[in-house]
Amino acid sequence: MRDYELMTIHRPDLAESDVDAKITELEAFLAGSEAEVTKRDVWGKRRFAYEIDHMSEGYYTVVSFKAEAEAVAGVDRMLSLADEVVRHKIVRLGD
Repeated sequence: MRDYELMTIHRPDLAESDVDAKITELEAFLAGSEAEVTKRDVWGKRRFAYEIDHMSEGYYTVVSFKAEAEAVAGVDRMLSLADEVVRHKIVRLGD
């Protein structure tokens, strides 16, 4: 298993409790894919450097986890299809 870091930006019109629920869903998906979530960091609502899809802010969260490549591909697909996620990025951390 390798170490990964996932940053997501959720839509600003969601309530903080909804964002928290979506992150919990994400962690449950990872756990179901035999991944281990090691850290969760909620940054809250932040302003963008530039507009994305006519939005100027969003809820930022960072989730660190250990997983195999198949689990990473699955979470990437899930987040690509999620309407409430504005952007996401998965980074494999160095050895």
